[in-house]
Amino acid sequence: MRTPIISMILLAIIMCYSCTDDSPYDPDFNAGNSFVDSQIRVIEIDTLTIETSTMKFDSLTTSSSNRILLGKYTDPEFGTVKAASYFEMLPDSYTIDSEATYDSIALYLHYDNYYYNDTLQNNNIHVKRVTKAVKPDEDVFYNTSEVDYNTEDIGLLTYRPRPMEADTLEIKIDDELGNEIFDNLQTKVITNSDEFKNYFKGITIQPGDSDNGSVIGFSTETTSCYMRLYYTIEEDTYLSQSYLDIPINKGTDYASFFNQISSENSNEYIQSLTDQEEVISSSQSENKSFIQSGIGVATAISFPHIKTLFDIEGTGTILDATLNIHPEIASYNDNLTLRDTLNVYVLDQNNNVTEQLTYSDGSAVQAILNKENQEFNNIYYVLPFGTYVETLLNLETDDIQSFALLPNDFESSVDRMVLYGSTNNSYKIELNLIYTVYDEDEN
Repeated sequence: MRTPIISMILLAIIMCYSCTDDSPYDPDFNAGNSFVDSQIRVIEIDTLTIETSTMKFDSLTTSSSNRILLGKYTDPEFGTVKAASYFEMLPDSYTIDSEATYDSIALYLHYDNYYYNDTLQNNNIHVKRVTKAVKPDEDVFYNTSEVDYNTEDIGLLTYRPRPMEADTLEIKIDDELGNEIFDNLQTKVITNSDEFKNYFKGITIQPGDSDNGSVIGFSTETTSCYMRLYYTIEEDTYLSQSYLDIPINKGTDYASFFNQISSENSNEYIQSLTDQEEVISSSQSENKSFIQSGIGVATAISFPHIKTLFDIEGTGTILDATLNIHPEIASYNDNLTLRDTLNVYVLDQNNNVTEQLTYSDGSAVQAILNKENQEFNNIYYVLPFGTYVETLLNLETDDIQSFALLPNDFESSVDRMVLYGSTNNSYKIELNLIYTVYDEDEN
């Protein structure tokens, strides 16, 4: 059903030329100069068919992240979500004084302020030694990649996360390994990076098997992730304490770090997605679609009948288009939080990302969370969509183009959400379209 708004030329002109970056209208929109010389009708439409579905990427690249992810929790929709990390480490120096004696060794991890789920629960960090080089067979590692490691711990820490504080965790490493590294460097058995890599291939940090708390982010800066080898040098009249740092290796020409992110026992709809080209419609998943960054689950949205706008008599243009998207009310809480923004990515027919939607100034087109009526459970994402809808109208092909909603750092986070589809009367996804139709004055 199309509801006409009062057709006043003056009103249309004001609406057209008042569009700015601070307005709810798309700042890239241009209505055209012929607008002012026309007989104008402005039509408001909110009944265009919107199809929502869930798809899952086969894998996500995680070796380019600047964040170590570690932790585990169980989610009512997405099952048991687990994040572990693998990385190579190299010493700052290969020289230790011949008179030095070994003291201890520890791994240090500095928070990067990211966390997801319940930080009031204890987390465990199991440090294990990998048995294969942290080097991909291809150019990158993925969230699904694996590297073999010894099951025996070389370090273990149980801690209560405080991710927003400027803390650094200290994890005591087994002295047998510390002594071995110390001796190899002091006696010149190891004198360069290649020899060290051959001897010590790196570590993996894993959550505990029974953990059910949170996933925590740590920085990959070399000053934030490192092992520190402590030793003492006996001087003439006193003991001098010193140390050698063995930081995460980020300076190679190959990927030497990645996060492994997995999910087990998710709901039946997500489990059914075994190929990237498959989608499950919201109409087949209880009027819901899903997003899980890190795992690669995304909500896909399309407008299969958008070109029916051409059935309206006259020449038309999009004056404004806003998509309102409602998260399922019971799906979020203080632990399972909602992102303030979601980015928009265009998908091809095989559900590969072809581009991220941006404005002409290069800034990202984003769905922004509106919390003004939070006390009434009326929280929803608002997506200014005029430029994209105009692009759909101008496509020469009749193929249905879709786009995906994902957090901006979906390859290095585990945020999740559940969104309503188009059949919920109170909270359905809805496109509010202002379509202007005009006939140019031939005189």
